[in-house]
Amino acid sequence: MRLHRNLVFSVIDGLNLIFNEGEYADKVVQKLLKRDARWGSRDRKFVAETTYDIVRWKRLYAEIAEIKENYSRENLWRVFAVWATLRGIELPDWNQLAGTPTRRIKGRFDELSKTRKIKESIPDWLDELGVAELGEKVWSKEIHALNKQADVILRTNTLRTTKEKLQALLLTFDNETEVVKGHPVALRLKERANIFRNDAFKNGLFEVQDANSQLVSEFLDVKPGMKVVDACAGAGGKSLHLAALMENKGNLISLDIYEAKLRELKRRARRNGAHNIETRVIDSTKVIKKLYDKADRVLIDAPCSGLGVLRRNPDAKWKIQPGFLDKVRETQQDILQRYSKMVKSGGKMVYATCSILPSENQEQVEKFLASNEDFTLVEDKKLLASTSGFDGFYMALLERK
Repeated sequence: MRLHRNLVFSVIDGLNLIFNEGEYADKVVQKLLKRDARWGSRDRKFVAETTYDIVRWKRLYAEIAEIKENYSRENLWRVFAVWATLRGIELPDWNQLAGTPTRRIKGRFDELSKTRKIKESIPDWLDELGVAELGEKVWSKEIHALNKQADVILRTNTLRTTKEKLQALLLTFDNETEVVKGHPVALRLKERANIFRNDAFKNGLFEVQDANSQLVSEFLDVKPGMKVVDACAGAGGKSLHLAALMENKGNLISLDIYEAKLRELKRRARRNGAHNIETRVIDSTKVIKKLYDKADRVLIDAPCSGLGVLRRNPDAKWKIQPGFLDKVRETQQDILQRYSKMVKSGGKMVYATCSILPSENQEQVEKFLASNEDFTLVEDKKLLASTSGFDGFYMALLERK
């Protein structure tokens, strides 16, 4: 591989924004990809994947480069040199890369790879937490799996097409896909590509959604004609799936505390042809109280640490702190206690997170059930990246007597 100066400079600029300015990696990459209209797909791929790769392995590369938490441009170049050297890329004769100790880099990699928290590039506290909650063996496998790049998984929008028709159509755009066993409407993209540009996406035939994430809406057991509440809808990935499962029949109320996210959901719903979605901003306690005892089904896709989706959001390893976890657990229990009152007698509720930690998952459900005798646990699923090959998720189906 030959390194191109303008592409590498873009990566360095992006890393500066992520490491020093606290910006989110996905937003930074979006901005970087708009820099030069002349870039081809290979150029764009290099910028995006290199940026994410260095964010993912930040601690390992910094330790090899022997730099501390001061990511000056000089230090960012040293980190980039580590990335390139470990990939066997010949370093060009640029001032910024002069004097790179390639043999020492390889030696330090072998030495540092013996320690899990450095090898898997995670903070000390996160390594300790993972062991405490999952045990040495499971945690080692899980954090290793969470450091792999995620596949691009599509969810067929059955309001507009079938999985078979979508697969055939995507092939005409040179996007080859394969079916995903155990996931009824999922397709895996065989080669990464910017699929948002083709007409299949513009016409609402699919959404990008992890395979395990797709299981959450299915787990809620909705039927056409029901009154369903998506209580933490966000930008609406699961609401759109629920609308499809309900065949656009019935009433789907999508709630969130952020109005901007619900506006995005409305836009996506129009593209998807999802007509049974009604959005409501939670701007007071009245919004929830008005729905007490009214819903056949309630989905609580709760705020969480996001540790199950580190493959997509590697910068989360560096952004979350132990104090945030304590706070989010309190929020999860509060939401469970209050939002569960929307479920009517005989109705069902799913509590879900994209976390792998029992303290955010089954322990929260156990705590809820201990104080709510009118609910029973029907079934729960613990989905780990290391065993499923997809994102880490938890979901519990509860029924009200």
